[in-house]
Amino acid sequence: MCDKFPFINRYIDIDSGNQLKLSMAISICFAILLLMSRISYAYECNYTSIISFGNSLADTGNIKKLVAIHHSEPPHFLFPPYGETFFHKPTGRCSNGRLIIDFIAEGLGLPLIPPYVGDKSNLKKKEVRQGVNYAVAGATALSSSFHEARGVSNPTTNASLQVQLKWFKQSICPTSSDCQHLLQHSLILMGEIGGNDYNHELRAGKPINEVKSFVPLVIKTIIAAVNEVIKLGAKTIIVPGNFPIGCSSSYLAMYNNSDTKMYDNKTGCIIWLNKFAEYHNQLLQRELEKIRKLNYHHVNIIYADYYNAAMQLYRSPKEFGFLNGALKACCGAGGPYNFNKTVECGTASSTTCADPDTYVSWDGVHLTEAAYRLIYRSLFKGSYTMPRFNSLCRS
Repeated sequence: MCDKFPFINRYIDIDSGNQLKLSMAISICFAILLLMSRISYAYECNYTSIISFGNSLADTGNIKKLVAIHHSEPPHFLFPPYGETFFHKPTGRCSNGRLIIDFIAEGLGLPLIPPYVGDKSNLKKKEVRQGVNYAVAGATALSSSFHEARGVSNPTTNASLQVQLKWFKQSICPTSSDCQHLLQHSLILMGEIGGNDYNHELRAGKPINEVKSFVPLVIKTIIAAVNEVIKLGAKTIIVPGNFPIGCSSSYLAMYNNSDTKMYDNKTGCIIWLNKFAEYHNQLLQRELEKIRKLNYHHVNIIYADYYNAAMQLYRSPKEFGFLNGALKACCGAGGPYNFNKTVECGTASSTTCADPDTYVSWDGVHLTEAAYRLIYRSLFKGSYTMPRFNSLCRS
């Protein structure tokens, strides 16, 4: 096989019995072959499917189908104007259009990823062709029982990360061989997850120091899920960090204060909330690095820096085309940030801006399609993933 590299022949002089040169040639040959195999592994990212876990940042319709199955009262994001920009109807996505996961699928040349709930009969065909989305709006990393024991209920769902993993294993991983065949050609999106563990608690009035105390447990749960899918055969796993929640219209309205020291001078975001998000992200990155250093030499573990990818928009919104700024919601019910928790977007008394593409915030909690598109580009076409995603795959 070394005859593929003619330049090596100059090192070989068999007739003269120069075994040293022969040995050197063979060593060089195998070194090149090893390097080529590593380059091949790094660049041949022909993903056939996307498997997604998470919350409303990735839910493409599971919550909508769960509400229908259980005959629950539909949440506000299942009504117009949600979905108006791209789908022209509510789909269960918490935005006016597409989410980051939708742009990932489009970027990889895959159809939009279908939700798991309600389509189990056709699941086998769909997972081979394009993947499955297990993310559910409102989902937490920790179990609902953990938060309930602290007096905090989840108003939307009990589909925590462990529930989603259970769905995954029951639906498309009945045997280890099935899993390995699917996962080695799949892109796994593990989150964003964990943000709602903090959101539900903070909105219930829990102090930040109390919430901060269980961040390591949230991280431990995420890391356990990453390890689980690796053992099942996953080769490429993207693990997003948390967004800068101190820039969220809902929190800016909730903690509205005349104390200017509480806010960042450049962005207007709440400093202590963003530091909290950074704390979560730092712990997550530290634990992901530990996994990389163990024995997963043939697994790509990618940290998606949602925080800094989004902070670009908050620092310089007009430079990115957000002429109406980054802190005021497009859809809401008035006030300095156009957010009122008693009059949510999608309810009769709420109003919607004329041009969502000029806003970063859609409903005070989630972002607009335009914002998600730019964040996607920064992550998957730019430098906000570690290692860089675009260094692993040919564009």
